[in-house]
Amino acid sequence: MIEFYERLKTDKKHVIGLMSGTSVDGIDAAIVEIRGHGLETTVNLIAFETFPFPTGVPQRILDLCQPDTGRVDDICEMNFYIGHLFAEAVKHVLQKSGMATSDIALIGSHGQTIHHLPKGASTNSNASRYPSTLQIGEPAVIAHETGIPTIADFRVADMAAGGQGAPLIAYPDYLLFRDSTKTVGLLNIGGIANITVLPANCSLDAVSASDTGPGNMCIDAAIREITGGTERYDQSGIRAAQGTPYQPLIDAWLKHPFFQQQPPKTTGREMFGNDFAMECLTACRNHGLTDNDCIATLTELTVQTITDYIKRFVADQSTINTLYVSGGGVHNQTIMQRLSEILVDTAVEPVDNSGISSDAKEAIGFAVLANETLHGHDGNVPSATGASVRKILGKFVCP
Repeated sequence: MIEFYERLKTDKKHVIGLMSGTSVDGIDAAIVEIRGHGLETTVNLIAFETFPFPTGVPQRILDLCQPDTGRVDDICEMNFYIGHLFAEAVKHVLQKSGMATSDIALIGSHGQTIHHLPKGASTNSNASRYPSTLQIGEPAVIAHETGIPTIADFRVADMAAGGQGAPLIAYPDYLLFRDSTKTVGLLNIGGIANITVLPANCSLDAVSASDTGPGNMCIDAAIREITGGTERYDQSGIRAAQGTPYQPLIDAWLKHPFFQQQPPKTTGREMFGNDFAMECLTACRNHGLTDNDCIATLTELTVQTITDYIKRFVADQSTINTLYVSGGGVHNQTIMQRLSEILVDTAVEPVDNSGISSDAKEAIGFAVLANETLHGHDGNVPSATGASVRKILGKFVCP
């Protein structure tokens, strides 16, 4: 055990970050060389891969997310099964990189969220649930199968302190992207879109972050419905580019209570999942919209919820000079073009332009959070999550 801790205290270490988001399309695995900790943190991406879930697993996960189909025995089994899949992702990315298990000091795993009920959230069945969150992908399985110490379950400590449990990526964003002369925004468009804002030369207390609403989630659900499952997403935003958004429907959807709520706020599939997407798609069809018009309208909803958030909750404090975009949405050229058209005073760029991979950014973030936990550093940002205090995040599991 003494040798183990001595190994982890080295200034330079290799950490694997694991992430599976609300899009439920696979497991992101990043091997990250991390030097230092806290404000001295620097990162270098060694290898990255997205491992698609086996056939049928995404639907099994989505079934767990719904109260009417999420059976307790399935949740129990899938917690361990997803842990095995995460461990397999670790083995594959190690093989790709040519590195050995002994080269890796630590794994940081976000897990797979199956339900998230932050403070103030409402569901169809109950408008005042006790704040809670649940991520599966058992870390004891990951640690055992890989032989690598694993830190996971990052959200719960923040929620125990009254926070939303997300966005947790705000602290890695602060460590890696703060700038002394310009205001930087970090927009991740996954199933849900979230943004971190770092004012020029800011302290941690000045950092803000929040979910803005649906990212790719509704678009993807509509694509699956329209194509009978033969397509899973709007590749490059081509369908949206060929359609015309119907603004009256977007205006109606923007009246949803979540968009009016003051940040910090988080959301997920419970609010903007398949039911919401199908209601939107039905409304589009009732107005005679073509399939591509439907996709264009849902795409524009994502764009306007992001830009409206920036105009309402950020612009009064500062103008974002550079908005770095990551996640699957960065590959949707319609979204990127519309963001640039609306945010005329902001340079909208893929985060790749900063030297960080847009696809790997979230996995890198959880490698950084694991490193911070290892060093006994708090990993949440109360101004972003609403927590009453800063907290050390995650649960530590030995192999």
